[in-house]
Amino acid sequence: MQEQLTMNRPKGHHLTLKERGNIEVYFNHDRYSRRKIAELIGVSAQTINNEIKRGLVTNKQLVNGKEKFYEIYVAELAERRYHEKRKACHRPCKFYQVLAFLAFFVEHFKTDSWAPDVAVGRAKALGLFRSDEMVCTKTLYKYIDEQLLEVCNLDLAEKMSRRLPKHAPHKNSRQLGLSIEERPAEVATREEFGHFEIDTIVGKRDGQESVIMTLIERQTRFQIIRLIDGRDADSVAYIMKAIIAEYGDIIKSVTADNGPEFATLSQVMASVAPVYFTHPYTSSERGTNEVHNRMVRRDFPKGESLDAVSPADVAKTADKLNNMPRRQLDYRSPAECFAAACG
Repeated sequence: MQEQLTMNRPKGHHLTLKERGNIEVYFNHDRYSRRKIAELIGVSAQTINNEIKRGLVTNKQLVNGKEKFYEIYVAELAERRYHEKRKACHRPCKFYQVLAFLAFFVEHFKTDSWAPDVAVGRAKALGLFRSDEMVCTKTLYKYIDEQLLEVCNLDLAEKMSRRLPKHAPHKNSRQLGLSIEERPAEVATREEFGHFEIDTIVGKRDGQESVIMTLIERQTRFQIIRLIDGRDADSVAYIMKAIIAEYGDIIKSVTADNGPEFATLSQVMASVAPVYFTHPYTSSERGTNEVHNRMVRRDFPKGESLDAVSPADVAKTADKLNNMPRRQLDYRSPAECFAAACG
């Protein structure tokens, strides 16, 4: 006699082939009611009704010379029909329906270095496409993974180069001035406009070449990028005086690392705003600056000399990045947000 045990199964899971085999035995041989079978399998009675309908077959046999029809449930047939239905139940592919949007993304990716999420967010913000004419960020990345576009994963610099932080703060090391621990809390939360981070980008590490200095406003992500003569305190001080003449009235603080090129930055900024220095070897405390430096590196790769670069080349990169919409800014550009904040 078959052992009758109610199965403990996860709620919401589809029936397995083994469970369909049990249904076949209960229905064809034991002649249990559908409600009884549902109780034994651990599902609702409606599930058993639907399942038996899926695998029901009508047979006939001769009884005393007359044809007699009867119905049986076939587990393998039900399993096959189940998989056929599953193949057709997913959402249809929108690829050919959104070709205009995909062309929009590819164009801006190649000419303006827009990330997939930027293209999606900007298109929504400006109402360039209806919802059925575009895809979400996740689907756009899926198309890239499936090599359906003229963009591949190797072109996505951030996706291929993400690393986990490796360093913890070294609080007892030498600092050039005020510690970041003394910086007001509103700077960290980006609630107030006018707080900047500063850094330098080198080409070849021989100490004798031109370098790029980047100054970024934390709230709007607006970048001031300049080409300077070298990675030394005099070069930084010289260009900062010119920047102060243009933007000094909006600068409320500057956060720098402990590089020797910033040795005199506190004195240069003394009449303008305080300068706070991060803990040594802790670039994460200038996270905004580090992320945007990687974006600058797309135009000026590491290891290539910057002596052949002109101020116009640097200005072109600054203009491109400042006019690139950002998700953090509700898909407005840093230039738009900076202009609004400046009044």
